[in-house]
Amino acid sequence: MAPAVARERSEASPCAACAVRGMTICAPLDSNELAHVSALMTSVELQAGAPLFDEGEEAGNVYNLTSGTLKVYKLLPDGRRQVTGFLFGGDFLGLATQDTYAFSAEAVTPCLLCRFPRHKLEDLMQRMPKIEQRLLSIASNELVAAQEQMLLLGRKTAREKIASFLLMLAKRAKQRGQPDDPVLVPMSRTDIGDYLGLTTETVSRTFTQLKQEGIISLMPNHQVKLAQREALEEIAGGY
Repeated sequence: MAPAVARERSEASPCAACAVRGMTICAPLDSNELAHVSALMTSVELQAGAPLFDEGEEAGNVYNLTSGTLKVYKLLPDGRRQVTGFLFGGDFLGLATQDTYAFSAEAVTPCLLCRFPRHKLEDLMQRMPKIEQRLLSIASNELVAAQEQMLLLGRKTAREKIASFLLMLAKRAKQRGQPDDPVLVPMSRTDIGDYLGLTTETVSRTFTQLKQEGIISLMPNHQVKLAQREALEEIAGGY
């Protein structure tokens, strides 16, 4: 089956009604500045499983994710995959220090994104320092997230990793103004394993153990109830 591709949407710019505007690069802009940014933007829709871009591809665009979940990953020389992060509404991606993307991005769920030509946005940043300052803030947050993942991969047991992961998803949901319990876990057990450095079997077994102990409840529609949140936080090491 041929891979799904991004599909441009024909309707008017959604900027005025954007539910995550306060978390995007557009957050500090006034209405006049927003109009300039909107003029560069194209709305893009991705179906679950569709690639947004591949590692090594020319980095011609940058993106703001406005809804849905994306995973970003790198392929190792031996063919293994390392998921380096999951992105949610409000997250920005695609900035590259070189001419090509350093990682691949793929939709976990149906996604809506704002696409900006990279060089045009860079030109606009010269005229609107607010955008550059916002991107620096975003980059700082990404550095913190990278440091947290290094801790997950290097120093925690499988049980501690899963507990920390669930609490991280809850924290991110709360930041977006969404319910943090039950928490939505739309990614597959394989994706979670590739993010945490665990096998799919270990991820599934750990979820089952936490469920049997009454610490979490597995609910329909990819939701997990944090039944004993304090116990989960203790397992995670005070996440």
